[in-house]
Amino acid sequence: MFKANLEWACPLIGGRLVVGYIEDVKAALYMHEQSSGRRLYQIPLDIGTVSGFYADKEENELFLAFESFLVPMIEYRMDFSGVPIEKMPEMKEIRRVHINGMEKESFKVEQVFYPSKDGTKVRPRLSMDIQIPMYIISNAGMQKNGENPVILNGYGGFNVADMPYFSVSRLLFVRHFGGVYACANLRGGSEYGEAWHEAGMKGNKQNVFDDFISAGEYLVGEKITKPAKLTIHGGSNGGLLVGACSQQRPDLFGCAINRVGVLDMLRYHKFTIGGAWVPEYGCADVKEDFDIIYKYSPLHNLKIPEGGQWPATLLMTADHDDRVVPSHTLKYIATLYEKAKAHGKQSNPIMARVEVKAGHGAGKPTSKIVSV
Repeated sequence: MFKANLEWACPLIGGRLVVGYIEDVKAALYMHEQSSGRRLYQIPLDIGTVSGFYADKEENELFLAFESFLVPMIEYRMDFSGVPIEKMPEMKEIRRVHINGMEKESFKVEQVFYPSKDGTKVRPRLSMDIQIPMYIISNAGMQKNGENPVILNGYGGFNVADMPYFSVSRLLFVRHFGGVYACANLRGGSEYGEAWHEAGMKGNKQNVFDDFISAGEYLVGEKITKPAKLTIHGGSNGGLLVGACSQQRPDLFGCAINRVGVLDMLRYHKFTIGGAWVPEYGCADVKEDFDIIYKYSPLHNLKIPEGGQWPATLLMTADHDDRVVPSHTLKYIATLYEKAKAHGKQSNPIMARVEVKAGHGAGKPTSKIVSV
């Protein structure tokens, strides 16, 4: 598997070229010589993401903004005035955002790799089995005793990489609830290029669910948590992920938080922008696609385990969501209620929250975010 995925490049003064990569789900910057392509040096960064960058081939300065799971933002400046092309100038920190009570030393960030279920190669000529990367954020003194509450987050689709970024809500959960937050970088994203994306789209969508289930099994197997304390979380395409995995392995998860999920896979393309997703999922109007989609569509595969429990579930949607229309959540919760009532032994809570005067999530006013 190729570890590096080229993201962008920018020419700089003096024949330099800075190139940005994703390397094992973390930002990496390298300086090259434009004329030859020769790599000169690597610009050192911690585990994180370059969230902002400015440079110009006519100017001597470079500015970049960096964030990570534990640091909201650091701004750096590099000045190339009078510096030979082979030498890296000093990387000066000019600004750092700090949140009191959220000291970096109080937390631990670990990246692990766990095997995929299928062992399929990302590209035929590569000899190694797929290893799925996952970040685990915890308190520095976290004990592997199987008793830690864990939120496992995933997306796995649309060629989107789930990169390290700062979230104060995640750290509040870790610090004040003794929790662990895990981010699984599933196939379907762009973490390792287009081959990684294609391995989780259309007829390969089950790979994404298998990767997420394997992440849960890893967390349990390593005694970080146990099924009763393992929550899965995802939004939009990640809501499809949560819905499918809730159905396929209800025994593995104690709770599911499903935000604005794509849950009716047979009709998603008939509403608003849904038709644009056909290249990613396929279309149920096409028999070959229908045969694949129907097998995992969350709405059409709901079944409460006999003698068991459906995980405690919170569904979230908004009445003005014009991307994933609220009918996905409303039909799903109605069907889940019906199945639970017929089962008669469901005691875990099943709830849906419908936000009013709100949409898919992006652009939500601060007042709305605070009220939630």
